[in-house]
Amino acid sequence: MGILKKLYDKSKIWFAVAWIIAYCVLMSVGDTLSSRIGINKSVTLAVGIILSAILLLFLKKNGLFVDHGLCAPKASAREMLYYAPIFIMLSANLWYGVTLNYGVPESLLYVLAMFCVGFLEEVIFRGLLFEAMRKDNVKAAIIVSSVTFGIGHIINLVNGSGADLLPNLLQVVYATAAGFMFVMMYYRSKSLLVCIAAHGVFNALSAFADEAVATNKMRILTAVLLTVITGSYALYLALSGKGKSAERSDDDKTTEELR
Repeated sequence: MGILKKLYDKSKIWFAVAWIIAYCVLMSVGDTLSSRIGINKSVTLAVGIILSAILLLFLKKNGLFVDHGLCAPKASAREMLYYAPIFIMLSANLWYGVTLNYGVPESLLYVLAMFCVGFLEEVIFRGLLFEAMRKDNVKAAIIVSSVTFGIGHIINLVNGSGADLLPNLLQVVYATAAGFMFVMMYYRSKSLLVCIAAHGVFNALSAFADEAVATNKMRILTAVLLTVITGSYALYLALSGKGKSAERSDDDKTTEELR
């Protein structure tokens, strides 16, 4: 933990970048090893649990939970439209139908691994990366957090997950829009709890998506709808702030910049 603290104190941005690299590499190795073993997400889950535990312990030991969004939302549910667009997004993996893609034990491993992914990606891309950049330039922080989150999904082409080119490229597109939505949710509420829960549930439900019946046209339409839904919600949160950000005392000017 001492090494992590030294890097964090020296440069919060490089601390976030180090976590992004470690996360992408180690989770990819986990997926590859899981495929070789023949038990889907088995090693991935173990890696996810270890990384989550290290990150949680670091933040707790240094009193950084609130600083990085692991706290109750500071914006009312009404201000956040009661998170209604989130529920539409969560259903997307079931639009083609529902099926059991894996056996019960593997499905459980998959679901648990996806909740680790949701936790890690939200804390790393929003809690660490965005938080490290926002005080210097909140617009740049929003763009970088969103785009790096989206582009990061292209790694699924090479990590042993078996993703095809078109679905993966479409995932990059709507993941960027989803990253924009999640970062705006965090910026407005100063909390990652809803982001983590929504991200985890969305990923977990992919274990039950009937992808076999989906045509390329259906995939493209789904990506467009997800991009529109998440992007529109993000824009609403950006444009409706009117100085009511959870960080109003420090960020009135940056809130105005988003309008």
